[in-house]
Amino acid sequence: MKAYRIIVCYFTLIICLQFVYAQQNTRATKGKLFIIGGGDRPPALMKSLANTAALGKHDYAVVLPMSSAEPDTSFYYFKIDWMNVSDKPIVNFNFTATTANDKNRLDSLKKAKLIFITGGDQDRFMKIVANSAVYAAIHYAYQHGATIAGTSAGAAVMSKYMITGNAFSDKVYRPTFRSLISNNIEFKTGLGLINNAIIDQHFVVRSRYNRLLSALAQYPSNTCIGIDEATAIIVRGNLIKVSGVGQVIVIKKPKQLKFTASKLIKFTDISFSILTDGDEFLIGSGK
Repeated sequence: MKAYRIIVCYFTLIICLQFVYAQQNTRATKGKLFIIGGGDRPPALMKSLANTAALGKHDYAVVLPMSSAEPDTSFYYFKIDWMNVSDKPIVNFNFTATTANDKNRLDSLKKAKLIFITGGDQDRFMKIVANSAVYAAIHYAYQHGATIAGTSAGAAVMSKYMITGNAFSDKVYRPTFRSLISNNIEFKTGLGLINNAIIDQHFVVRSRYNRLLSALAQYPSNTCIGIDEATAIIVRGNLIKVSGVGQVIVIKKPKQLKFTASKLIKFTDISFSILTDGDEFLIGSGK
């Protein structure tokens, strides 16, 4: 009986410590991330975004459409979706290399309560934003409580290690990878709003398992997250919640990771989860 009580107390302590850990990391940063896997944005998902951002009486949203080859069109369709769930003002800041230091726009960006990054080409976005005053303004807003959201390419840019979509072994771009070999996935530097996880998008519908497994092999200390279309993850510190109609795939902790002489990836085990609306999980502290 005594041993039973000790076991019960032990597991109770573990549960309490996990709760405290989650709460501490939730408070570690004032801002939140709302990362959509692409595709349609149903009203329920947009309502979840509006609730997460929680814009007040004098707050407004800013759209950054620089990923898109048609930035005005991207803004137009997001504005329609936004107006279905919120009456808060929304503005379009299509920064270019020549306007990236526009003080008035930068000041407005820093004060925005919601910043939304559209889909398109994540590399196109980062070529304008990297090492710029726009990058600094996004981080300032995030640190001071703004929700930074994005879809598709706008999801990929959230990571420190940003998936470009290119495979070094294949000169033709494909929605998914055709092999599992080492150092095959091209990464570039993203916004680094989440430093301990790698984000992939359109995940289930485009069957991007090979790509995400390749990312895990390249950065095994990171949590790799595949978000399907019409689905989002809401990031508060190290606590993540799933929102939407699809699934989120989470893979991490490969064991005995090795590479053969022919560069094939091999490991004996991983943590693998398939999560849906309302599910929560934690990611590590990361660097």
